[in-house]
Amino acid sequence: MSYIIFDLEFNHPSKSQDEEQNKINKRFPFEIIQIGGLKLDSDFNTIATFDKLIKPEAYTDIKPYIQEITGLTSELLSTENNFKELYLSLYDFMKGDNILCVWGASDIKELFRNFKYHNLDHSDISKQYIDIQHYASKYFNYPKGTNIGLSKAVELLNIPIKEEFHNAFNDAYYTAEVFKKIYKKEYQPKTYNLNKTKSAREEVQRTKLDTNKLLKQFEKMFNRELTKEEQSMIKLAYNMGNTNQFQVQKKKS
Repeated sequence: MSYIIFDLEFNHPSKSQDEEQNKINKRFPFEIIQIGGLKLDSDFNTIATFDKLIKPEAYTDIKPYIQEITGLTSELLSTENNFKELYLSLYDFMKGDNILCVWGASDIKELFRNFKYHNLDHSDISKQYIDIQHYASKYFNYPKGTNIGLSKAVELLNIPIKEEFHNAFNDAYYTAEVFKKIYKKEYQPKTYNLNKTKSAREEVQRTKLDTNKLLKQFEKMFNRELTKEEQSMIKLAYNMGNTNQFQVQKKKS
């Protein structure tokens, strides 16, 4: 049995005027543009690595703020293989008796969602996973419902920072180093359910964001109309904030 620690970088679509396209965007909100990973044996020795940039096909216009964070541009990615072209090497890296390890469970969801979008087989890829961010948050006694950031965990554990964050391979490396530092035998993997659906009660209780009201409030604050890019960023920030991945522990006064 091995551990595969991986990280993903994504791009996302702009809001389309086409209703059918927006339905596709909702089913496939994030397209992977970089995958980085390390495979560790049971003694946490690195036995294989994976580091690939990916040419986007669904959403080819890399958002400016994603370029700023990751350094990835449409021009840079244009010469890389697309997801289907690197599929066999990724499948070979991930298949078998492994436990997938991630910093935040959303990467598990988006990995399999990208497989599904491209109609690619993932039957031999483990659905067992460990959310290292969850255990790191507990390790540092973060309040329930809040999560520590990767860079903060690296800092607190005195892990040397050799490369920049927000690079899929670098983040996978740092995640692996955190895992080695905090690992306990009690850490049990969960099984990702590809067909998980919300219960009827959850569907009734679920609230919907009033997008127009939110954007109007920002326009009132800025005293001007928002650009489409700004509107897209605000909506994405709201949705990502709801995942609780970026909450940090409050400092005691």
